[in-house]
Amino acid sequence: MGVFEYIFAGVIEAFFGNPAIVLGPIVLSWPIILVALGFFIGVLIGATPGLSGPFAMALALPILISIFGFSPDALLPVLGFLVGVMKGATVGGAVPAILFNTPGTPDAFMTTLDGYPMAKNAQGGKALRVAHFASVSGDTFSDIVLFVCAPFLAITIEVYLGLPEKAALMILSLSFVAVVVGNDTYKGLLAACFGLLVASIATGSDNYPRLSMGSDVLASGLSTIAVVIGVLVVGEIFVSLEDMWRSAREKRAELAAQDPGDSTLSMAERRKLLPFIGISMTIGTIVGALPGIGTTLAAALGYTTGRKIYKGTPAFGEGAPEGIAATEAANSAVSGANLIPALSLGIPGNVAAVFIILAADTIGGFNPGPSVFRFTQDSVNPELVIAFALFTLMVVANLLNWTTGAWFMRMLSGLIRIPKQVLLPIVLLLTITSIYVQGSNMNDVCVLLVFGAIGYLMRSSGIPVLPFVIAYILARPLESTIRNAFEATGSDPWFLFHGFIAPTLLVLAAAIVLGAGWLRGGSNKKQ
Repeated sequence: MGVFEYIFAGVIEAFFGNPAIVLGPIVLSWPIILVALGFFIGVLIGATPGLSGPFAMALALPILISIFGFSPDALLPVLGFLVGVMKGATVGGAVPAILFNTPGTPDAFMTTLDGYPMAKNAQGGKALRVAHFASVSGDTFSDIVLFVCAPFLAITIEVYLGLPEKAALMILSLSFVAVVVGNDTYKGLLAACFGLLVASIATGSDNYPRLSMGSDVLASGLSTIAVVIGVLVVGEIFVSLEDMWRSAREKRAELAAQDPGDSTLSMAERRKLLPFIGISMTIGTIVGALPGIGTTLAAALGYTTGRKIYKGTPAFGEGAPEGIAATEAANSAVSGANLIPALSLGIPGNVAAVFIILAADTIGGFNPGPSVFRFTQDSVNPELVIAFALFTLMVVANLLNWTTGAWFMRMLSGLIRIPKQVLLPIVLLLTITSIYVQGSNMNDVCVLLVFGAIGYLMRSSGIPVLPFVIAYILARPLESTIRNAFEATGSDPWFLFHGFIAPTLLVLAAAIVLGAGWLRGGSNKKQ
């Protein structure tokens, strides 16, 4: 099959592959329904202070798998819902930042600087339109870069890198994530090593139990979804509950939404925003393509760059629409770009990509990595068809965002004042229920709560959780690649140091770790 035949097959698979409703010639597939549902739920979740897209993805993943099962037909509906939530939550996060001066997520903090002053000046509706226009522009640009770069990068990796080089590349990526996430290089490395250790619990390919301590439960392996959701979501809930308990005696200001007021955004105003959107979405896409660097840094860089080139009035931070555009374009451009390393290399770059890989790994039939984008001529590569079907679903989500996103954001402005003391216990209960529903196994619930406590302790100790999660996800492919490389080289113990590429990647990994440790050590001494 040629390139265009694969693209066409992916589009057909997305629209007609798993039909839910058939009315004569009209067919509505489950993937299309789920991506639309995920998008609207994502906007609602993103617009609710205290929740975020990863929360909804974590809750939905076990439930969706329990509903659709583990057959290949389940893959696209589940991925479609996750992609819809990811995109919807990104754009919805601007609503509380503008109307309540409360960023739902850290990357929306910069949006409050100009969004809330505009809302106080009866321009909340205009601010929401600016946020939507910038967000959807950045998201669309990022997706286009993903569609173009992911296959190209994967083909390059597949052609030029052998097993030792791929193992060295994974070690480099893991080292990069460990040192750039968080404020302490050594704590990041500790989290990554802990993730590799936890992933070693179970019976390996040699059928010998590792770190099982004689327990049949541990010998059969921990539930990956329970471990990841426990650390990422339950740990965060525990921290939020503690914060809420500590602040209960403090004077609490009621959230007061501003009247949206003027909601028009003319073409001339949109043209004025384009330079800021263009620069910020480029920054966000570059940042998103690097594993471990999240939307918060992209938003900060976009806002800072926009402020340097802005010459008008009002100033940045005092209600300038350009400030909202610079922030929202940057953080939204991360969402598509962070799937570049996830789909082409199998290396998750952030939390959203973690859940995409988890879904693919749990259901099966799609293994993110260079082999996905192998354009076979004589036979059909089903993973490549799924990849293009996933791209189609992302386009559908973008179209929904362009056509209905602004309207839905304004509609939510009066519906999102849910107290945290009501919200968090509900989310915790839903998380536990979703894990139990997926496997009907109380051991998974115990694993969830244990790793929720571990996630809480890690956050309390200033240890970043993302390196733990990414190391845990990467451990299995890293071990498999190293084993295969070792066997392919005739059991040569120095197989990672042959040639030029693998040693260079390892030296880069060491340089990144040592350089980051040295720079941060010097910075701490100055303080």
